[in-house]
Amino acid sequence: MSAAADAIKANVKVCMFDQYGTVVDMQGGLTEVATPFLKQKGWSGNPNSFVTWWRRTHFENSMIDALLHREHTPYREIGHRAVAHVLDRAGIAYSMDEVHYLVAQIERLKPFPEVPAALAKLQTRYRLVVLSNGDPDMLETAKQYHGIPFDDVISVAAANSFKPHVATYTKAAALVGLPMDQILFVANHAFDCIGAKAAGMRTAFIDRRSRPFGITPHQPDILVPTMASLADAII
Repeated sequence: MSAAADAIKANVKVCMFDQYGTVVDMQGGLTEVATPFLKQKGWSGNPNSFVTWWRRTHFENSMIDALLHREHTPYREIGHRAVAHVLDRAGIAYSMDEVHYLVAQIERLKPFPEVPAALAKLQTRYRLVVLSNGDPDMLETAKQYHGIPFDDVISVAAANSFKPHVATYTKAAALVGLPMDQILFVANHAFDCIGAKAAGMRTAFIDRRSRPFGITPHQPDILVPTMASLADAII
């Protein structure tokens, strides 16, 4: 990893982050919200599994939206569809106001414990930018909850597609005014690292769940267990 870290330190000017699940704890935060909601509904299943179904359904729907190559559907709308679908599958009665409430909690997610200090350390050397599938207004609201002073926050709405479409990464690079190889894209999701690497960025995979990255020609430049480990490696 030292050679890759040295190359990053020599060339990279911007660290660009996925937000949901990389900067903020999406699984843990949404499970915390879903637990009392599901209990009140009398559902006896595992709230963590419910959130996993929710996130997987959202991801599948967003990939379908990107592949259709039609007008970009807002992240919030994709979320409403996903939550309603999962509630239907679980046999839970609901109102659309309740669906909207659950999806709105994404804006209130808090960072993983080590993230604020790690990003403050990284910011002493690099510009820090978010590239998120979230809608612009959702990302703006989230600032008051995660409290991290990013230099810029970019929504994929600017590229009219969800990640990992190549247009999302190329548009983000154009907006920060740098060639692709001067950007390190950081994510907890393999698909996001693969998309960024295929587009020409350097990548760092935050392997919080100790899972194999998988066989792909688009391997990450750096693989670390936490954001703190990344900061230690490239500062």
